[in-house]
Amino acid sequence: MRKYVIIASIFLLNAHASAQKIKADSLAVLLPKLKTDTDRVINMWKTAAYLYSYAPDSTIRIAQKALHLAERIKYEEGISRSLGQMANGFLSLGNYPQALKFYLKKLKIEETANKPYNLASVTMNIGIVYVYREEYEKALVYLNIADSIINANEFNDLQLNISLNLGDVYFKKKIPDSSFFYFQKSLNLAKQLDDGNFTGTALIGLGHVYAEAGNFKNALSSYKDGIVYLEKANNEDIVCEAALGIAKLYKTVNNFDSAIYFSKYSYSLAKKDGFQSRQIDAALILKDAFLNLNKMDSAYYYSALVMQLGDSLNSKKNIKALEILTINEELRQNEIVESNKRLKAERYQQLQLMLIGLSIPLFFLLTLLLSRIIVHARVIRFLGVISLLILFEYITLLLHPRVKEFTHHVPIYEMLIFVTIASLLIPAHHRIEHWLLEKLTVKRSTDSIKIKTSRIKLKKTL
Repeated sequence: MRKYVIIASIFLLNAHASAQKIKADSLAVLLPKLKTDTDRVINMWKTAAYLYSYAPDSTIRIAQKALHLAERIKYEEGISRSLGQMANGFLSLGNYPQALKFYLKKLKIEETANKPYNLASVTMNIGIVYVYREEYEKALVYLNIADSIINANEFNDLQLNISLNLGDVYFKKKIPDSSFFYFQKSLNLAKQLDDGNFTGTALIGLGHVYAEAGNFKNALSSYKDGIVYLEKANNEDIVCEAALGIAKLYKTVNNFDSAIYFSKYSYSLAKKDGFQSRQIDAALILKDAFLNLNKMDSAYYYSALVMQLGDSLNSKKNIKALEILTINEELRQNEIVESNKRLKAERYQQLQLMLIGLSIPLFFLLTLLLSRIIVHARVIRFLGVISLLILFEYITLLLHPRVKEFTHHVPIYEMLIFVTIASLLIPAHHRIEHWLLEKLTVKRSTDSIKIKTSRIKLKKTL
């Protein structure tokens, strides 16, 4: 079955690896020249997106750096994009648990971000992960949610993807009516948008449905029409799949010569592009076809080739498994370093808050000490205003993270809460200021009377 289309933050459909590498390199050169952390995050997740198609391990490493920086500056869009790129990289490596973990983290952010396009794409990607895990019921839950968001917002490009993905899942679940409906829907949309790649892919999907139903004529027509579009789009992976589909069709009607022709065509493309699983599929058909033609030497050759390719594929899987373990450990170590940095920054912030908290009573004590000397009332008022401002800012610093979480980052609600706090503090400040000035005035009057009385007594004594 076809390779699934993952919706990334930047679309990389049918892009040549060399072109993506050039774009990634040009972005990497710009990184040291960027002045703001936000721009650096954007640069890194874009670089990670371009690397995804041919160097998923690099995608993961760069995206993790972008994620850590985005978290430090509290840049939510950057956090979401970076999580998505990490998930894409893990999915490309075949590490489905990690891919699912990061997609779900991204989903949690997008559910409150009010960006339906991003929400639809990440929901679709989660469904695709479940398809790779062969958990089709869970896949349908997320794909159908994505489908409803896409249809409600009329995202035409995503409608192509979701229709293809739903068609594939229903085909795997052996529900041909639903599969046919979604492949046909994708085909109609692709033709409207004049997208040759999606037109070809949808035709191959319909070919599979027709072949499963035993409709030789329509299946063959769909496969051949699809190949024409796919060859123009340079989508050789799906061309291999289509050629194999045709070979299987001819095999069912005992036309082994045609089965051999299309199997060899698929095998040659797969070998050129390094699609080992496609090579194995083609070699299996070739082995069976030559056996039926009683050409034992050729049958033996392809039988041995299947074993050889299988061993090679298993070896590559083992290497990939080790690569996954290595990168998981590397990411874990990076998380430990980042966690230590975060704890250090939090301790420094807590120390600052503690010092600010201590300064508030110190200001009050200073004001009381001034009551023992003759100071103008305006000085008292000025110190009162300063202490009020410090108190308000201190309360804001303490409450802001909780208020932000409580209001789900809605600015108008945050403003209303802090305005309410200020409306309570200001009258309280005025009452305290009035009380303090009154006390100071009474004390100064008393001190003045005592001084005058002492002077009179002194004169009388003299």
